[in-house]
Amino acid sequence: MNRLLMTCLVLFSFYFVNAQAPNSLSAKEKKDGWKLLFNGKDVTGWHSYGAQGIGSAWLVENGALKLNVPNRAGNKAPNGGDIVNSEPITGDFEFKAEWKVSPLANSGIFFFVKEAAQYKNMHDTGLELQVLDDKIYEGAAENKHRAGDFFGVANARIREVNPVGEWNQVHFVVRKQKLTVSLNGFVIQEHDLSGADWKQRVAGSGLKNAPIAQGVFTGLIGLQDWGSTVWYRSIKFRKL
Repeated sequence: MNRLLMTCLVLFSFYFVNAQAPNSLSAKEKKDGWKLLFNGKDVTGWHSYGAQGIGSAWLVENGALKLNVPNRAGNKAPNGGDIVNSEPITGDFEFKAEWKVSPLANSGIFFFVKEAAQYKNMHDTGLELQVLDDKIYEGAAENKHRAGDFFGVANARIREVNPVGEWNQVHFVVRKQKLTVSLNGFVIQEHDLSGADWKQRVAGSGLKNAPIAQGVFTGLIGLQDWGSTVWYRSIKFRKL
């Protein structure tokens, strides 16, 4: 066996021995204060936005939280609905998750969600990071609706989305009024939450009456039902 092949086998073996299982925390993550928001087994810790319990269309399949929509009809799945995690997030924090979509699927990860009577829908209150099959907008003019965009607020500065059916890794950080988002290892959003540009973007969006328009960056994490099949896993966060 030549040296090159031996080196490749060693690296290959090292990768699989050290690869982290989905929905788990490494020893370092535990030490650093990370916490799982989804245990990979059931929907503990999640409930429908503005209600108790959770729709049966949200289920756990092969360690992933899946919105199951066999036959799409409209923008809400039967027995689905938007869901939020019960863990309130305040102050600086770091969030990670993985997502994948079915063909032409549309969903989103929401931040700073406030459950209150004046906010009928989750998208009236939370900042949405788009989860999408970008083929929906193939050939269309640029907009703020594609994967990695903050819906209606800001475009991702680069497009680094994996193909339909493959997992994408999101890393979301708020630290000292600076918001950074990475997708699959590439920085796609950077904003100063106290700056004029960000405030103008929010004021010109559908979130102009949401708490974040007043500089309130606290709330819940949410996952959107927009009537199509999507999967989420390895959802975790830590306070900074």
